[in-house]
Amino acid sequence: MSDIKKMYSTILGDSFPMDMTISFGDQKLVYRKRTWKIKQEDGSFDERGIRYGENPDQEAALYELVNGNLTLGNCKFIDPGNGLVSAIDVEDMLQVGKHPGKINLTDVDNGLNIIKYLMDKPAAVILKHNNPCGAAYGESLANAFDRANRCDRIAAFGGAVIMNRPCDIETANLLAENYLEVVCAPDYEEGSLDIIKKRKNLRVIKMAGIDRLADFEKFRFIDFKSLIDGGIIVQQSAVNSIRSVNDLKPATATWKGEEFACERQPSQREIDDMLFGWAIEHGVTSNSVLYVKDGCTVGIGTGEQDRVGVAEIAVHKAYIKYADIICYDAYNVPYADLALQVSKGEKDQELLEEIDAKVKADRANLPGTVMISDAFFPFRDGADVGIKQGVTAILQAGGSMRDFETIQACNEADPQVAMMYTGQRSFKH
Repeated sequence: MSDIKKMYSTILGDSFPMDMTISFGDQKLVYRKRTWKIKQEDGSFDERGIRYGENPDQEAALYELVNGNLTLGNCKFIDPGNGLVSAIDVEDMLQVGKHPGKINLTDVDNGLNIIKYLMDKPAAVILKHNNPCGAAYGESLANAFDRANRCDRIAAFGGAVIMNRPCDIETANLLAENYLEVVCAPDYEEGSLDIIKKRKNLRVIKMAGIDRLADFEKFRFIDFKSLIDGGIIVQQSAVNSIRSVNDLKPATATWKGEEFACERQPSQREIDDMLFGWAIEHGVTSNSVLYVKDGCTVGIGTGEQDRVGVAEIAVHKAYIKYADIICYDAYNVPYADLALQVSKGEKDQELLEEIDAKVKADRANLPGTVMISDAFFPFRDGADVGIKQGVTAILQAGGSMRDFETIQACNEADPQVAMMYTGQRSFKH
């Protein structure tokens, strides 16, 4: 066991060069490897790049664009010198903890990729393995983080938190109650750092550029995928163009000469949740289905091979996480721990039965949610999963040959379910 622990604490180092140049035709982009002089316990300084890659035996390096830019279609990078993750300086690492590895940085980057569409009010996104496990708006930053954390307290353990407002003392107290790997905010108000730093291994990052994220909404960058044979696929990054009710399309379809249309129109609250949910969807691995309510995620299903399966998984997760938060609120222990205590005869079985009964009665807070699908439903069975759980509205891409079936499912529901189309899918691989 000690050897395994040592594996994760070892700093691998890397063999990558300090400079990298990429040419696109006659355009030349110059990159420099990002390293940091990190103070050691004995007071000396050691220069290090990122900790390691996705696993401890994978070398990795972080490069910052320092010269040139790119005009390729409508792709243009953020001007050199104004970077975000790749421009983190040692002064921005307000607490280094274990200095960041690849997964930490890509979690932060995907958090920024989501939260750039949520800049209009306080918001927090918690990520784990490059997928959001909880995301929420709030009346305050503390409220936003608390709501995001309560979506999935289990997965948030060891996660990365990205916030779009300066961290205040109330938020810091909530952060300090949880085990997290990374906290990233545009700034930290006086007194908040002293609270957060009680978690010694926590990486605390100040990223002033978060204040400008809304300016980068339409920016596309070049996404590289290296292939096993050394080949590379390059693509323009996705841009979320569903930003207001005017971008939504009515759910209509034609089948064998017959016209179909959703009979119930969404309420303002449901439209707001559609826009919020589509912004979160932008950073979720496909196939995915989300359930959101009142600017907060309720269930997130990610990376499944079939759409009905991921809709069911998101429901299953909602039930598990809801039981856990009810148990934690009541007894300050996770549901799994209480179940273990019951199995050992240390706690009464009735405690679990009460929690289970409440989860069943509340249906895991799913009634009233808006169902978000990152692509069309090829059959109505995916939508039927959400409708059975009490969703009141659905947002999906539309464009399936069987859209009429999903429209029928919404119209047949009691009460009827509203549905809108985006006209675009939001796949992320």
